[in-house]
Amino acid sequence: MMTCLGVAAGGVGALIYALENSGVKAFEIIAHPPNYPWSFNGLLASLDHASMRRGWEVYKNVCSACHSLQYVAFRHLVNNTHTEEEAKAIAEEYQIKDGPDETGEYFMRPGKLSDYVPSPYPNEEAARAANNGANPPDLSYIVNARHNGE
Repeated sequence: MMTCLGVAAGGVGALIYALENSGVKAFEIIAHPPNYPWSFNGLLASLDHASMRRGWEVYKNVCSACHSLQYVAFRHLVNNTHTEEEAKAIAEEYQIKDGPDETGEYFMRPGKLSDYVPSPYPNEEAARAANNGANPPDLSYIVNARHNGE
């Protein structure tokens, strides 16, 4: 009887050891997106400026309702997605809090190329209150969070 119990315990131990040291790990189960031969990758890599311009339009019309671009200045659009005149016109569409003036009051003025894209919320608490407790992430460096920067 003890021999059968010893053999069974040894078998269970060997099975546990074999399963523990098998080649399947949790981090290997993650599905990685495929690598596509994009036109903007390679030795002479260049960005697709038409796609960047469409991306700005999507941000402006959809994403800017919740997300900020706090590290992107309007000058970053010049010669990337828009001409200088177009970027100035885009900047002037935004009202930027500036000041203080002679009386110590802050005031709103049209944006300039040197200004950064304003956040849709004055602070994190207002963002959380408007989004059921979730703070929408800033999209300035979202490409760094993507697999292979794609």
